[in-house]
Amino acid sequence: MAAADVLEQLQQAIAAVADKAGGSVVGIGHGWGRGSGVVIGDGLILTNAHNVHDHEVPLSFGDGRTVTATVAGIDVDGDLAVLSAVTAGAPPIEWADGDPDVGAVVFALANPGGRGLRVTLGQVSSVGRSFRGPRGRRVTGSVEHTAPMAKGSSGGPVVDAAGRFLGINTNRLGEGFYLALPADADLRGRVEGLSRGESTSRLYLGVGLVPGRAARQLRRSVGLPERDGLLVREVQDDSPAGRAGLRGGDLIVEAAGRAVATVDDLHTILDGLDETSALPLGVVRGADELSVTVAFGAGAAREEGSA
Repeated sequence: MAAADVLEQLQQAIAAVADKAGGSVVGIGHGWGRGSGVVIGDGLILTNAHNVHDHEVPLSFGDGRTVTATVAGIDVDGDLAVLSAVTAGAPPIEWADGDPDVGAVVFALANPGGRGLRVTLGQVSSVGRSFRGPRGRRVTGSVEHTAPMAKGSSGGPVVDAAGRFLGINTNRLGEGFYLALPADADLRGRVEGLSRGESTSRLYLGVGLVPGRAARQLRRSVGLPERDGLLVREVQDDSPAGRAGLRGGDLIVEAAGRAVATVDDLHTILDGLDETSALPLGVVRGADELSVTVAFGAGAAREEGSA
């Protein structure tokens, strides 16, 4: 086949995807600083939680219409949010059956901050990848692809050649790749719950952490003995950790009597608790060993944080 024929077919494929799925893509916020989203049902838009900073969210549709959406449900740790708004004229995207395999050709769509539709071409480069969500929890099972995307593209869909929804673009990798949460049965179930207003919340301490090797190096640099643990970089005001008296520079070495060497160790322990629980922490402050007990009150799990 001649090169000109290949290019014409490629052009036709991109145009077909834009025509089929482009009307379902919305802009979140105003300008490059926000993100994108995708209409998944009458009055419902799916996007990333990190695109949502208030209960009311500005939306821009492909036809230029702008509305204000409200948050129906949000899962900060899973980086998903469903918004509620009048979507008249914007068709819900069609979900694909099955997960894409490595090598599959995919198309990424976005409307960064309402600045107009973008469509790019790539292929699936890896599956089963993981990354850290907005509060540091590990998100697993993502699809890595090579479709180049502008800033503000997160929350937009990745689709197949028929314009069917394969995943929601969520996390940019430094090497130019993008990770998308696959539009599988698990995602569909989570989205249905968020659409009903069933926001997902998990307990958190309210601290920024420096893990492992970097924590040991920082302690060594100020003349303190090396210890395995999680170094507290910052403590949020009025957080469970702040109320318990944790400070920046503290090293968390134990939680609930178990050694913690990684952020995942701490999250595993937190996931086994509820808001009525008290969490004893073993902390090294300078060269002193002390115990700190963290209590979790109603609403604590909904705050922003890293752990």
